[in-house]
Order: sequence, then structure tokens, then C-alpha cells
Amino acid sequence: MNADDLRALQAPLKQTYRQDPAAARIPARAEGRLDVDGLACAVKVWKGETTAGLHPAGGGSGELACSADMLLEALVGCAGVTLAAVATAMSIPITGAKIVAEGVWDARGTLGVDRAAPVGLTEIALRFEIASDAPAEKIAKLVDLAERYCVIAQTLQAPPKLTFSHVAV
Repeated sequence: MNADDLRALQAPLKQTYRQDPAAARIPARAEGRLDVDGLACAVKVWKGETTAGLHPAGGGSGELACSADMLLEALVGCAGVTLAAVATAMSIPITGAKIVAEGVWDARGTLGVDRAAPVGLTEIALRFEIASDAPAEKIAKLVDLAERYCVIAQTLQAPPKLTFSHVAV
């Protein structure tokens, strides 16, 4: 796909969203099913299911997906697609790219060992390894725009309000 193809593909969407901002509010949803015997949660994914379980640092075997890794995978996927779209829009030729997300979390927090220890990822680094003949300043602008337009990166930068509820079934 080239920049003209991308513009043609997105033009009607942009026009719709300009005319009807409410149409641009896209719902997102995830669902899982608890396996109470196995301390696991089967999460519906795009194609099929992924089972999340305890990380080995929390007592798991390491055979099931780690939710922190799944969050980083979502970041990598979104950042990669966004990078590709922005490169296309900017007509920057990329011959290859690798996107790496790394994070750190403190097991003491999630295990309740130390109430002062944080629960959750406290550091995330995202790195783009880009093969391109484009000038360094164009690549820097590309990365800046990929950060700006990546839904998952921006969600992590400015977390949304999160609410919890329960329903008896």
C-alpha cells in the first residue's frame, strides 16, 4: 500500500468522523472465562483463545500466558501497525522493523509481601529497530508520530478511569 491508497482508504472514515464525532467512539471489549481449578483465565482473542495464568514469580509454571506480557504484546502490535501506517502516509520506505517492549513489575506487590511495593508494571520501554534509507530526522518524526497515534501507548501514557463491578450469576 502506498500513501495515496492509504489516504483513499481513510478519507471516507475521516469525513464521517468530522461530520459525526459520536461515530468515532469505537467500543472495545475483552472477555475471559475463569478456570477455578487451574488458577487460569481463558481469554478470547482475535482468533481463538489464550489462557492466562500465574507468572512463575507468582507461583505459576510458566506454561500459561502472563498478563503483563499480554499487555506488552498489545503495545507492540499497536505500535507496529501505527508505525507502518504513519510510514506509509509519510512515504518513508521501511525495509524491515522490529518493535520491542520491555517492562518491570515487582512480585512483592502482587503477592502482598510488601504493602509498599507497587502492583503492576512500573517501567515500560518501547524500542523501534527500523531499517530504512530515510534520513534520521524523518525516522525520528516517524517514531514521534507513531507514539502520538498509537492507541495503546496513549492509553498507558494517560490511563483511563477504571471501574470494577460484579454481578451474581
